Amino acid sequence: MLIRTTSHGVTPIPASEITPRAVFESRREFIRQLAVGSIAGGTLLEMASREAFAQSGTAQKLAAAMNPAYALMEKKTAYKDATTYNNFYEFGTDKADPAQTAGSLKTRPWTITIDGEVKKPLTLDLDALLKLAPLEERIYRLRCVEGWSMVIPWIGYSLSALLKKIEPTGSARYVEFTTLDDKKQMPGLHSPVLDWPYVEGLRLDEANHPLTLLTLGMYGEVLPNQNGAPVRITVPWKYGFKSAKSIVRIRLTRDQPRTAWNNAAPHEYGFYSNVNPQVDHPRWSQASERRIGEDGLFTRKRKTLMFNGYSEVASLYSGMDLKKFF
Repeated sequence: MLIRTTSHGVTPIPASEITPRAVFESRREFIRQLAVGSIAGGTLLEMASREAFAQSGTAQKLAAAMNPAYALMEKKTAYKDATTYNNFYEFGTDKADPAQTAGSLKTRPWTITIDGEVKKPLTLDLDALLKLAPLEERIYRLRCVEGWSMVIPWIGYSLSALLKKIEPTGSARYVEFTTLDDKKQMPGLHSPVLDWPYVEGLRLDEANHPLTLLTLGMYGEVLPNQNGAPVRITVPWKYGFKSAKSIVRIRLTRDQPRTAWNNAAPHEYGFYSNVNPQVDHPRWSQASERRIGEDGLFTRKRKTLMFNGYSEVASLYSGMDLKKFF
C-alpha cells in the first residue's frame, strides 16, 4: 500500500497516480507516521516496504511450488534489502538508484525473441513464458563480484525447458542474452559506463544446467523492476553480473559472445566469472564476502565457497585452468 497524508488523514494512493516520485514520497511519509506512532510496526512495515519498492504499482503474487532440492538452509535476505541494494546500471550506478528510478520501466507488453543457431526460433510474450513450464521457488545464494552476498527465493524454471523448445542446432555452442536498450525507460543508458545494450553469455552446457534459472519472480511475487523485471536469468555459481536482467533476446551462437563487462575490462571480468575464492579480482580479494543484513560492527565476513557452494557444477570445468579461464 502506497500512502499519503491529506485533510482526511493517511490515505492510499490510487494505482493510476503511482509514479516513481509517489513511491519516494510514500516511503518518507510512512517512516514519519511510524515515528509518531500513527502506524503500527511489524507486519505492516514489511508489507509497506514491499509495496514502496516494487516500482511496478501494486506487487503481484506469483504462485510457485517450493523445490525441496533447492531449499537452502540459510537465512533469507530481507525483501527490503534485496530490492533497494541493486546493481542495474541501466537505472544508475549507485546501489539505491534502481529502486528510485526503475518505475519508468514498462513490463507489459513484453516479448523475448529466441533465435540464432536454432531449428525453431520463437518470439514469446510474458504470458507464454509463465506457462511454458511449472514455476518453482528456489532459494539461491547470490554472490556479487564486489564482495557482498545475499540469499534470495527466486521463482522460475530451468532455462533448459525453454532451450529444448527451440531445438539448438549442432553448431550452437553458446547462449547470448541481451537486455532492453531504451533510453526513455532506462535513464542510466545515457551514461557511457558500458557499451549498451547490456549483453551476457554462457556456454550452452552451462545454460542447460538445471541450476540456471529463467527467473520471473522473487519472494512470492513477480520481479520488481529494479531486480530485472519482467524476466531475467539467475546463475547462482557465477558472480551476479552474469545473470542478465530485463531480457529481450536470447540468441544461440557458434562463437563466444562479446559480453558487456568482459568488453569493458577484460583483465578484471572474465567471460566465465565463476565464484572462485582462489582467484582474486585485481583490486580486491575474493576469499571472503559480506552478507547483506549481517552488517554489525563486529560481524565477521563469511568465507567464500568455490562455485558459491554449488559443487555440482564442477564437472562443467573438468580439465580447465580456472585461473586462466576466470
